[in-house]
Amino acid sequence: MDIATLVGFLGGLGIIGAAIGMGGDFGLFVNAPSILIVVGGTFMVTLMKITLGDFFRSFGVALKGFFNKVEDPAKLIEEAVRLADVARKNGLLALENETVDNPFLKKGVTLCVDGHDPSLIRKMLSEEINQAIKRHEVGQTMWTSIGDMAPAMGMIGTLVGLVQMLANMSDPASIGPAMAVALLTTLYGAVIANAFAIPLADKLALISEYERTTKSLIIETINGIQEGMNPKVLEALLSTYVPEKKRQNGD
Repeated sequence: MDIATLVGFLGGLGIIGAAIGMGGDFGLFVNAPSILIVVGGTFMVTLMKITLGDFFRSFGVALKGFFNKVEDPAKLIEEAVRLADVARKNGLLALENETVDNPFLKKGVTLCVDGHDPSLIRKMLSEEINQAIKRHEVGQTMWTSIGDMAPAMGMIGTLVGLVQMLANMSDPASIGPAMAVALLTTLYGAVIANAFAIPLADKLALISEYERTTKSLIIETINGIQEGMNPKVLEALLSTYVPEKKRQNGD
């Protein structure tokens, strides 16, 4: 689980909720027409931008922002050096008996053991990275769109509320509910966009880039193993994927 995403999300909502609770009745900030306009309207308008299948898959992509497992590059490098040492001493077939936890690395090792050409393995693994990035980008697009559309739908709700209010100025009892719709839709749109959708889209982009870097490291690992590269040389090559400060600390 990604603690930073969870703490940030719950903390942001908690601060907003605390401010509301300190200022009065929380029930005043719950309005069904406002929720319908902002939440329902935002999802429907966003649906116009992507396919129905991508729309539903985007919710699964969003979960990566909360449940993403961060791979430590230093540990991957250690495992890469270990595998390279085994392959250099005992041959590629010896890797078949080695335990590999990372699924992508395991797939690469399996392709090595099967004796596929290095260029073919690199092409297959690179294509898998590209397809994964494309799937992630669809999810990012949806949540970015929600971040754009929610404030816009909030403004539409505000205009609806103002029209209703101005149309019933003769009835004082109707002014309050109409004004609530006008103001709360703007609030809901701002909260959805700035406390959830936009930060989530940015986090998914960060995870996607991190995953690209990690898998590129693994491709270099597989290539080095197939070439029979010296484990120390391979370690030096892969260390370029780790920030310099961490490399120095590790040394």
